[in-house]
Amino acid sequence: MRRGSPIETCSEILAGPRALNPAAGVSAWGGAVPSVTLVSFFPELMPRKGDRALTMPGSPTVRRRRLAAELRTIRERRGENLQAVATRLRWSTSKLSRYELGSGLIPGEVASLLNHYQVTGDLREHLLGLAREASRKGWWEEYSDVSSAEYREFIGLEAEASSIAVWHVEVVTGLLQTERYARSLLTEYSRVEPIAPAIIERRVELRMRRQQVLEKESPLNLVIVLDESVLKRQYGDESVMYEQLQSLATQADRPNITLRILPLRVPHPVSAESFVIFSFGPKGKAILHDVVAAEGLKTSFYIENQQETYLHLLVFNTLLEAALDAAASRDLIIHTAESHWRRSL
Repeated sequence: MRRGSPIETCSEILAGPRALNPAAGVSAWGGAVPSVTLVSFFPELMPRKGDRALTMPGSPTVRRRRLAAELRTIRERRGENLQAVATRLRWSTSKLSRYELGSGLIPGEVASLLNHYQVTGDLREHLLGLAREASRKGWWEEYSDVSSAEYREFIGLEAEASSIAVWHVEVVTGLLQTERYARSLLTEYSRVEPIAPAIIERRVELRMRRQQVLEKESPLNLVIVLDESVLKRQYGDESVMYEQLQSLATQADRPNITLRILPLRVPHPVSAESFVIFSFGPKGKAILHDVVAAEGLKTSFYIENQQETYLHLLVFNTLLEAALDAAASRDLIIHTAESHWRRSL
């Protein structure tokens, strides 16, 4: 079985010739080493706090992040600190800080802030447009009755990412799950925490709608490394697993999807729990940093440390280099489906 080439790293697959440059602190995705947000593998199962069209609208979640980054960049380029700007606007410093973190943005108050910064013309219209779009709700808010705020933020990031890299060690990533596999996964969990069948169906529907990002007009680049054990870990009956692996083999042929398998019978280069890296295309002058999301049952924690962010990028590249190449990965998926699951039917 063939291994992936050490030259063919995540950055080369997703972003062309841009190389990883540790000395310069540049990420495998191009741009500065990103900050990290870690959210929760079944995040929709966390307790709640408190466009079916293929050309999907932009994500309000990402619009908020873009606007916040732009506002922070404008202030810093003007050489003003938070307290001085807040005092001039008669705001609290904490309110301005929240705006620069993408929280509580109100279009009218964004306009006042832009007046203070003397922002005019096309840039002003662009930022006010972001503020209006950021105040809208994404389609995933329709599922607030069966999903956590953290999970909906995860979907919001997913909806506008230009590239996503996934390392999963336990289950097939949600974007490639079949409906029966997803239903089996959620049903099995209900043995631990009882969930009404109607809620399970709503969560399955939500997971299937997430997959529209693979069909939109400018489909994202998706790079996935799965541990081989995922192919053999059973959810549902044998027919569910056979169908899921056949679907994986089919999806692996799509031009915007790279699917690699890290085989069990090779030295594993690093031990790492599942995580996802979202990358966003450049828009405006501010850099919208990558987001790393780790998916555990009912945990949610956030990391902003650049060293920790950089570690995830290095880990993913290491796993990608150790995995089988695309053709060998597809062969292993088909072989496992036929020998491990079809034989049991």
